[in-house]
Amino acid sequence: MKISRRALLGAAALSPVTAAYPFRLAICNETFPGMSLAEACHAARLTGYTGVEIAPFTLGEDPAAIPAARRREIRGLIVDTGLAYVGLHSVLSAPKGLHVTTPDKSVRARSWDYCSRLIDLCADLGRNAVLVFGSGRQRSAAAGASVAEATRRFEDGLARMAQIAAQRDVVILVEALAPHLSNVVTSLEQAVAMVRRIDSAHVRTMFDTHNAAAETTAHAELIRLYHPYIRHVHVNELDGRYPGTGSYDFKSVFAALAGCSYQGWVSVEVFDFQPDGVTIARDSARYLRDVMNFK
Repeated sequence: MKISRRALLGAAALSPVTAAYPFRLAICNETFPGMSLAEACHAARLTGYTGVEIAPFTLGEDPAAIPAARRREIRGLIVDTGLAYVGLHSVLSAPKGLHVTTPDKSVRARSWDYCSRLIDLCADLGRNAVLVFGSGRQRSAAAGASVAEATRRFEDGLARMAQIAAQRDVVILVEALAPHLSNVVTSLEQAVAMVRRIDSAHVRTMFDTHNAAAETTAHAELIRLYHPYIRHVHVNELDGRYPGTGSYDFKSVFAALAGCSYQGWVSVEVFDFQPDGVTIARDSARYLRDVMNFK
């Protein structure tokens, strides 16, 4: 899908990139389905964002196999667009057949080996990157394994990856997922407990408004409780639509983040791509910019 010059200029007029944000605002490139990465970066920049987060599956069927020249090209086009590279998310969506907690040792070994190569990709695309480890289907307890066994395998694998992440200066983020998406690490409390046990500066957690739907503690309070471990924030409505289309209390979350002197990115990640990427990006940036003026 080619994005028209008129659409981008209109988006830029409505969401000027010169506006001051209390937090750094990023967006996931998959918000712009049908666009090339270069087109998505230009759309993100012109609709009000200063960072881009990449879903590896948008780069190819085997993202970790992308050659060095292409990695340099991607890194360059992000910089040339005037964006900062944030990191990777949705990390095990491609290639097919990966599962990091399965009882099948060969599949598990292949999957963790892939994770190690993805850390290299994450580092090659830019500095100070995060790797958001959600991937609910690829980490949930599979047939023949209990949740406890799957959780232990997940933690053991992450502990091994921490050493590789440290060598490449990447931070792996254990993402707490809503219970309908995974049965392994389903609350921020569990994610932080795992981070503490692994005890590495290169394994931390993050906060996702959508995935916190089942939390019993108020979201602002969760941030205050666990802010030393929160390195990244995803924003969306509880139903997966873009910010401002529902009733989520973003203001209290941003106030809590500010109170904790949060320095990371606030990144728009949606699961409903209607009506289109440019509208989602433009309206989300405008809404979030307004809500961030919580004072």
